[in-house]
Amino acid sequence: MAVQAKNWLIWICAVLLGAALGAPARAESAADSFPVIRDARIAGDSKITRFVLDLDRRIDLNAFALANPYRLVIDLPQVTFQLAPKTGENGRGLIKVFRYGLVMTGGSRIVMDLTGPAKIDKAYVLDASADAPARLIVELSATSRAAFLQSLTVPARPSRAPAAAPSPAAEGDARPVVVLDPGHGGIDTGTQGSHGETEKMMVLDFALALKDHLDKAGKYRVVMTRADDTFISLAERVRMARAANAALFISIHADALPRGEGDVQGASVYTLSDRASDAEAERLAEAENRADLIAGIDLSEEPSEVADILIDLAQRETRTFSSRFAKILVHEMKGVARMHKKPVKSAGFRVLRAPDVPSVLVELGYVSNKENLQDLMSNQWRMRTVASVAQAVDGFFASRLAASGAAK
Repeated sequence: MAVQAKNWLIWICAVLLGAALGAPARAESAADSFPVIRDARIAGDSKITRFVLDLDRRIDLNAFALANPYRLVIDLPQVTFQLAPKTGENGRGLIKVFRYGLVMTGGSRIVMDLTGPAKIDKAYVLDASADAPARLIVELSATSRAAFLQSLTVPARPSRAPAAAPSPAAEGDARPVVVLDPGHGGIDTGTQGSHGETEKMMVLDFALALKDHLDKAGKYRVVMTRADDTFISLAERVRMARAANAALFISIHADALPRGEGDVQGASVYTLSDRASDAEAERLAEAENRADLIAGIDLSEEPSEVADILIDLAQRETRTFSSRFAKILVHEMKGVARMHKKPVKSAGFRVLRAPDVPSVLVELGYVSNKENLQDLMSNQWRMRTVASVAQAVDGFFASRLAASGAAK
């Protein structure tokens, strides 16, 4: 019996060990299930240009052009990009630069900024051969603006599922809804640190930590515009806030100054206005408003309610509440985080355009500043700052409750 028990023990240990060794393999195989792009190169001149990607297998593609500015978009099934750092930053011929990334679950995208109007002569994939991998090839040639505009047709693409649609509140759940909006995502990396740190991941980490903090308090129903590394259009972010009947919208970002333009640091809080409070606020709004363009979205398809900023600015009560929260937020954050010398500003941010939702955009700091970047990457700093933002959210709703009680 002792021998039999010992044999059973050995068998159980072997099974458990096999399971432990097999789990990472299964996770790894799931990650490896997507096609892989391993190299990208451009050849040609200002008249004819060829773009080539090396693949580990054949894939489908949809290539189309967009105007204002001139862009070429290549839609792919979800792939894994294994490209060298800074790939795409230097173009050639008709391609100025290109960027790539996940644009939605199940879909990746490459967006090229063109030097001028160009037409797609061919877009195809070659099967692997004995001495070459599978290859995706796009051949471009220069054309006139008139011919370019006449040829614009966006091929039918798989419709995108609504992004993280907010779950309906349970019956009787009267808690205020707070929408957290980590900026950028997917193909749109946002600003980048000196060692490749990306804004999209830093602000996602911050937003997830803030959601966790607010969820534990239980005072609010918290909705995220994105909870992973996917791209969400600016208009969709606004629609999500309104669909959730949000009582507060917080868009989270991290700024950067171009090299050679000084070294600024500190967090800032922005509200919506038809005129920027200063030149820096105007620059930032222009940069943040380019997110859809960067991701290859046809801006002519944007609904008029998003395009017409001044129509809804008449909602003065919303602007008043937004300004009130911005001041409360700066007051709470300044105790734990470096703040900009002018921490409260305003400009025409498209993501703040919901007419009936108090909204702010928080720039947590400058990734171009060494100290700010260290803070943004620090879990200790993140948790302190998250607590201060949560405190500001409490203060905002407490002041609204007091005001509504006084009005009665």
